[in-house]
Amino acid sequence: MFKSSVDTIEQFKQILQQIPGECYSKSCTVLFNSTIGQHTRHIIELYLCLLKGYDQADVSYDRRERNQRIELELSYAIEQLDLIQRQLERPNKSIKVTYDLCGAETCLDSNYFREVMYNLEHTIHHHALIKVGIQHFTKMELPESFGVAPSTIQHKQACAQ
Repeated sequence: MFKSSVDTIEQFKQILQQIPGECYSKSCTVLFNSTIGQHTRHIIELYLCLLKGYDQADVSYDRRERNQRIELELSYAIEQLDLIQRQLERPNKSIKVTYDLCGAETCLDSNYFREVMYNLEHTIHHHALIKVGIQHFTKMELPESFGVAPSTIQHKQACAQ
């Protein structure tokens, strides 16, 4: 699980390092005028919420920082992805996840490993959107696996045999 998460982040960093800098924070019509940087920030901030809430066993993805520096500065975003890779592997433990739903706070029981998996799936979903944005702005060749769930890749491979 940690290896998949770290590898997915590593692939993302390598792709981000190849895109033209002006594409990172440029509004993209096919992403409903959001930016690659905004999607990147969203991925990073959810991981950072999980890491920050680990010691207290209390995580709220709704109370994330929304740090515009991540969405505007590509090099800073890559630094944050490095930090996540270094800090992600931790022992499993019970965690309370708090959500603000329609103005009411709701708490769910979870655990660290489950939340790491949630973040991995969430990241892959946003990678699919980022892939659309990159292809909109560039002719860059992207790995076929970028933005695709590992189970989907395995299913396609099994069907091709």
